[in-house]
Amino acid sequence: MTAYDALQEHIAALNDLLNVLNILKWDTRTQMPPGGSQTRGYQLATVSRLAREHFTSETTARLLDAAEKEIAGEDPDSYRVRAVQQTRQYYEIVRRIPADLLARRATLAPISEQVWHEAKQHNDFARFAPYLQQMLDLAREQAEAIGYEEHPFDALVFEYEPSMTAAKLQALFDALKAGLLPLLEQIVAHDRPLEKDLWAREYPLDRQRAFALEMAQRIGYDLERGRLDVAPHPFEISFTRHDVRITTRYDLHYWPMAFFGTLHEAGHALYEQNVDPALTRTALTTDFLGQYAVGGTSYGAHEASSRLWENLIGRSRAFWGAHFGRLREVFPEQLADADADLFYRAVNRVRPSLIRVEADEVTYNLHIMLRVEIEMGLLDGSLRVSDLPEVWRAKMKEYLGVVPETDSQGPLQDVHWSGGSFGSFPGYTVGNVMSAQLLDAARQQVSGLDDALTAGDYAPLLGWLTEHFYRHGRAYSADEILQRCTGRPLHVEPYLAYLRGKFSDLYGLQ
Repeated sequence: MTAYDALQEHIAALNDLLNVLNILKWDTRTQMPPGGSQTRGYQLATVSRLAREHFTSETTARLLDAAEKEIAGEDPDSYRVRAVQQTRQYYEIVRRIPADLLARRATLAPISEQVWHEAKQHNDFARFAPYLQQMLDLAREQAEAIGYEEHPFDALVFEYEPSMTAAKLQALFDALKAGLLPLLEQIVAHDRPLEKDLWAREYPLDRQRAFALEMAQRIGYDLERGRLDVAPHPFEISFTRHDVRITTRYDLHYWPMAFFGTLHEAGHALYEQNVDPALTRTALTTDFLGQYAVGGTSYGAHEASSRLWENLIGRSRAFWGAHFGRLREVFPEQLADADADLFYRAVNRVRPSLIRVEADEVTYNLHIMLRVEIEMGLLDGSLRVSDLPEVWRAKMKEYLGVVPETDSQGPLQDVHWSGGSFGSFPGYTVGNVMSAQLLDAARQQVSGLDDALTAGDYAPLLGWLTEHFYRHGRAYSADEILQRCTGRPLHVEPYLAYLRGKFSDLYGLQ
């Protein structure tokens, strides 16, 4: 056995442990009864400890030393070299994080998530606040252990978006605001109620699920290696490319919630299901720092896939031109007086709203900016947990002109902080920007792509994404993947041009 193969075998065992963690986390959010949260926390802490001990062991150091000697001089872009380099990089980082810290976080997370769920149901922020404070304290402790130069946020965002810092994000946000705020102002001035309110009708949940799953399969989601369940907050999770699960949530009247939630998570799943099979159980499908078995190179890259399929494809005029007839077959009474054009306008109407996951494409990133700014304030101590409801209302008023009446519509609406995922929100905006850049490149490189999309044929797009993007797993950074796919680093203009073109057409703007 070569030195590289010995290292790979060692990392494969770690990947197995992280997949066990993923299965426990999936069950926690979909199947576990409320009474199981405390013992589930112990289970997660035990497996997390075993995973950390395995990875930070002297065996890993010895195998790494040998593998580094063996690959010296090989192609720096090869999977072998990248796997060893990433293992070394994260080995040095994870060793800085105390095992006790990871155990405390793993133990607390399912309890905190359960309390968050109950607090959200009952609009009781005070009930959740002590758990949020504990999670925040652990996040600060982790930031100090990892180390940072300018802001504790930089140490935490590295887990999700390694190329980002607080300063880079601020520059990205400023560029987006310069394009988004004038566009939003124009749209609000030109907004008129639609001639029919399609969401004042009842859409039976079983038929919602059937149609959403049909469309997920249509874009390429493989049910032989996946399933759809219900969760309070939709998510995708994988246990290697051979088992990639998605969730959504339903509203009897608001049909877009379940459908676009399903399409969004299916977009994540397509990334995982189309990773090169050779990368299964390797360093290039292992998130060492976040303790996940995951194929995507960053949260932003993952969001680029989900946003591309949810918004650029699923909310497009071409998509509903191809599939509205089928939707009306599923809901004949509800949509008897609607056509594809009305439906397209209904699922793309821009209105500043309270809930991030229900936000339109123009306002969505403002929700993310608000959360990131609050996170930074909580981490550097300029904001206290007790300030959160008031600060949230003030920022919603400033950015979107709307104010939540309840904390369930405000700081309790997202699950992220309850599980300790500080630093994860920027990935949504990075992904939005990346998605337009990727689709632009696909259009330039795939002959007849728009004709295929108009006909409801998504195989050419999925094939291009698989070849250039998905299959590489974590081998290349998000910046490298963009450079390889599009010839340019991350930049906002394709995304802003997409929004300006689409919504100028929808609202008759100059």
